[in-house]
Amino acid sequence: QVQLVESGGGLVQAGDSLRLSCAASGRTFVNAMGWFRLAPGKEREFVAAISRNGIITYYSDSVKGRFTISRDSAKNTVYLQMNSLKPEDTAVYYCAATTSLTTTTDYTRPVQYNKWGQGTQVTVSS
Repeated sequence: QVQLVESGGGLVQAGDSLRLSCAASGRTFVNAMGWFRLAPGKEREFVAAISRNGIITYYSDSVKGRFTISRDSAKNTVYLQMNSLKPEDTAVYYCAATTSLTTTTDYTRPVQYNKWGQGTQVTVSS
């Protein structure tokens, strides 16, 4: 049974940086991992994803060039480095993982993931 635990959220000012971490526990195969976010009054939004080997990454247009996803497979941990934060990045950020052995070319959709963390709040003030 895989459990995901996020950390690293907080309150920052516009232009600041934050790094989110998500550790996957349990002796289960973990394939791709990703980050999604949910802001008040909005739908859940894909942020970034990374393949199991860390070679392939995916980003939403809204964060491309500012956020970087990375992974330490030995620790089963994924990171999201967020730079040049904007007030519109304010949201609860959720870590996601898939334990499926099947690899897909699209990890931008929530349906591809079967494990989710509890979320961590990121607030960016202007």
